[in-house]
Amino acid sequence: MLQQVADGVLVHRSELLQNNTVVVQGTDGVLLVDPGITDAELTCLANDLRKHGWPVTAGFATHPDWDHALWHTDLGEAPRYGTARCARFLDDLLSHPDWKPRLAAGLPPEIAEETPLDLFGRITPLPTGTTRIPWSGPELRIIEHPAHAPGHAALLLEQSGVLVAGDMLSDVLIPMLDDSATPIEDYLIGLRRLEDAADGVDVVIPGHGSVGSGDEVRTRIDQDRAYVHALRDGHTPKDPRLGASARPGWEWVNDIHEGQAESVARRKGAGGTSG
Repeated sequence: MLQQVADGVLVHRSELLQNNTVVVQGTDGVLLVDPGITDAELTCLANDLRKHGWPVTAGFATHPDWDHALWHTDLGEAPRYGTARCARFLDDLLSHPDWKPRLAAGLPPEIAEETPLDLFGRITPLPTGTTRIPWSGPELRIIEHPAHAPGHAALLLEQSGVLVAGDMLSDVLIPMLDDSATPIEDYLIGLRRLEDAADGVDVVIPGHGSVGSGDEVRTRIDQDRAYVHALRDGHTPKDPRLGASARPGWEWVNDIHEGQAESVARRKGAGGTSG
């Protein structure tokens, strides 16, 4: 079901991982950001758009994680954009003959057979340095940064005061670091870029979880930064997404944290830096 969250901006929520597909209304149709994630949910999304008479004129993948680079035949053949680095990562993945079984093996078992992969990752790269999505709708500013995944980008819809954050600023997921040489510093850079763009933002849409509004935009930035600082400094984060206060059904987020804490500790112990 589509839910309006701001003027000209709607969200379609998936069930298992609470993925938010973002729908932005334009002059000739809509732009879809990170549509997902099961065949039934994507079909539902396409049917909802059809009922409103909204053709899909463009798509955008905020980053190359499997659940953010999906597509469905019912959504049509509109161009699907991503940053140049995001597209390169996906092109490299798709160049392997066994990419599909490798990807499928890493899907949550509950939906492994229900996630359509035939159109996965077919992203048109935007030239490096591009700051606007080329489409007929309202201006969407691209905010690329190194946090979380290669070529990750948030989108700022200044007209409606909406920040589409990709896999950041979630109320259910902690910051998840990329497997880079400087993952903590990369994440802090990403948060600074989102913070720089937050003036005038009234609504933040994370890749997973609840839509935030008002002061919650800054609160989520501060919360994510506090988590990353605690991880860097070897402290136990005081974070409502972790421990006994974790949302029911999302206790596995604690496992992600433990893995990240161990990785940072190993890096320090090996004489490297945590960020």
